[in-house]
Parts: sequence; C-alpha cells; structure tokens
Amino acid sequence: MKQQRKILGIIGALLTLIIPFFLMLYNQNNHLETDQSLCPFKMLTGLPCLGCGITKSLVYFYEGDLNKSLYYHILGPFVALFCVATILVLSAELITKKEYFNEILYNKRLAYVLACFLICYQIVRITYFIENNTYDSILKESIWK
Repeated sequence: MKQQRKILGIIGALLTLIIPFFLMLYNQNNHLETDQSLCPFKMLTGLPCLGCGITKSLVYFYEGDLNKSLYYHILGPFVALFCVATILVLSAELITKKEYFNEILYNKRLAYVLACFLICYQIVRITYFIENNTYDSILKESIWK
C-alpha cells in the first residue's frame, strides 16, 4: 500500500512538471496571457483561488523568466523544486525500502505555518487584484461576462 502511494506521488509530481512544459511549447504566441482560466473558482467569481497561476508560473519558470513566474504565483518556482525533490526522495525510498524526511513532511507546525502564509498571500493577492481591476474586467474573467 505504501509503495502504491509513493508511485502515485512520483506520477503526480511528474505530471505537475510535464504539463506546464508542454504548455510552454504551445505558448509560442503568448496564449497563456489571453486564454480563459480553467479554475472553477475563478470561472464562478472572477477572482483567483489559492492555486491560480501556478501552471503559468511554472511555464514562465521553464522559459527562464523568473519575474513573470513570481508575478503569476510566488510559489511556482518552489513547486518545481518540491516536485523534483519529491521524485528523488520517493524514488530513493522505493529503492532502499527506507523512509526519509517523515518528521519534516508530517510536521503539524510546518503545515500551520504554510497554511498561514497561503492565507496571507491570498488576502494580499485578492486585494491587489481588486484594486487593479474594474468590476467589468473581473466579471470578464468569470463565466458571467
């Protein structure tokens, strides 16, 4: 059972890294700048959710544009590094039959700190988004346009 979860973790991390890579190849004419978001929350409200922008952030990170990557989501580059680390650690665990970093990965204090950071980041992000967009442009981001 643990082996299956580790294999699924590796597959999930690989998909997280591969999908933006193919979008980067497709993004020759900056389609990402103009295309409608597929986020259900953003489609309903016109406002970004906690994860909105991660994919675009990864695409621009792959292209080497760190400023644009951080603009779309501050955690984009960290997601890429975390996925690479996840693949390496879970592969090592499958090979050696040992578990590494469990005390860090299952640390409640670290989870609370990350949750507080994400909540604060989201509040700042939505405030900035509302201040820099009109009601009509926010509505245009949703399905209610």
